[in-house]
Amino acid sequence: ALQFSIQDGVEAEKEHIELRVVGQDGSVVHFRIKRQAPLSKLMAAYCGRQGLSLKHIMFLFDGQPIKEEDTPA
Repeated sequence: ALQFSIQDGVEAEKEHIELRVVGQDGSVVHFRIKRQAPLSKLMAAYCGRQGLSLKHIMFLFDGQPIKEEDTPA
């Protein structure tokens, strides 16, 4: 399972948000996406960078699964 978290200090009125994805091996990949963008974009980008298939991994936030249609907002 992969975890991601919202970077501290991001102001609510900004259009973009900084996220980080932490792999099971502890590796960290940072992303900057629009607050209203579906997380499927982040998931696809992460999988592309890591050579993984979305079908074989799970993204979690605070231990809860994230759906592709979820947004950071």
